[in-house]
Parts: sequence; structure tokens; C-alpha cells
Amino acid sequence: MEGVLWKWTNYWNGWQTRWFVLENGILTYYKSQEEVNKGSKGSIKVQACEIIVHTIDTTRLDLDIPGEQHLYLKAATPQERQGWLIALGTAKACVSNRSRKDTSDNIFYNSESEVDTLKSKKSELRLYCDLLMQQVHTVKTAANVEGGPEISKMDEATSLLTATCDTFIKTLEDCMKLSHSNVLYEITQHNDAIIPNIGVSKKRTILRPHSNDC
Repeated sequence: MEGVLWKWTNYWNGWQTRWFVLENGILTYYKSQEEVNKGSKGSIKVQACEIIVHTIDTTRLDLDIPGEQHLYLKAATPQERQGWLIALGTAKACVSNRSRKDTSDNIFYNSESEVDTLKSKKSELRLYCDLLMQQVHTVKTAANVEGGPEISKMDEATSLLTATCDTFIKTLEDCMKLSHSNVLYEITQHNDAIIPNIGVSKKRTILRPHSNDC
């Protein structure tokens, strides 16, 4: 995905338009589309950042890597922000899934990395939940307008709502799989700790002579 977003630069220059390109889990931005070939102004790894949705400003989203990097961004419309949020969330999920597949051939994943991924997924769920609440409110408002529902707004809002629901469900499924993997991993580790490796004893049959034998 690519397009124009407003990026907060500083208090002197304020919000400035930049051309953003999301590709292979990396969000890169340039001064303009015409200057893409001249090199980027910066980039951020989607997998490493937290996606923050503003509940008041429906055009704004922030990307944060705690202690390292923070991007304050705004889209032209709530619909454009929705598109970027879905694209960023999907890119983050895809990178996380590839990482888990590449780092383990076992059914049980590394506990520490899975916990981190699960936290990230929960953060995404909160993001999509906020979006769902906003979009449901938009649908209700458009449906209850005095003089009759605003059909065009309802169609637009329900389309966004459908996309968010699909992404929310996919992320929720990922969370359930991760939780299941962690439970199985913990059970296995617990059993390995409490069951000693004593091997299997074999019963020996002892032949005793009958009383008539000499």
C-alpha cells in the first residue's frame, strides 16, 4: 500500500505531507512521490511498533517503538485511515506468522517469543475494537438522522465495518492459536519437570520347580 499521509515534523513546521510506502513489513516515507528515487526520509518496522488509534481524531494514527521511534500521522479522511490501519495490522500479522514458522519446526513454539507475539496481537485487538466502536457509532448516527437515514454514509460506514470485523476475527483466531500453543508448551514443560526419567521396569518370570522334581 502507498499514499499520502500527514506527518508531524516539529512545532515550527507542524504537519507536513509525506509519501508513504508499506512493503514487506516496512513502512517507508519520502518527501513526495516524485522524490522516491532520491531516497527515503525514514522507515519503521511494522512488527516492532505499536499501532495507536486516536478515538477523538478519526484521521489520526501513531506508530510507536517505545524508547526508540515515534511517528505521528494523519490521513485525509477516516476512510483512508481505516485503509492504512487494516494494511498495517495485516502486515504486522503476516510478519509475525512468518517469523514463527521460520523459527520452529515443532508444534510447540518458543515460550518467550510467543508471549511477546501474543501481547502484540492483544494490542491489535484493542486497536480494532476501538475502530469497531467508532464505526458502529457512525452507522447508528447515519441511520437515525432526522428526516431519514443517510444511505450513502451508511453504505460507506458498513463497508469499513465489514473490513474491520474480518481483520478483528482473523487477529482473534491468531490469539487463540497462540494461547493454545503456550498452554501446551507450559503443560509439556511442567510434565517434564515432575516426571523423573526412571525408565520402564520389566517384569521377570521366575520358574520354580514343582514338588515332584528332583
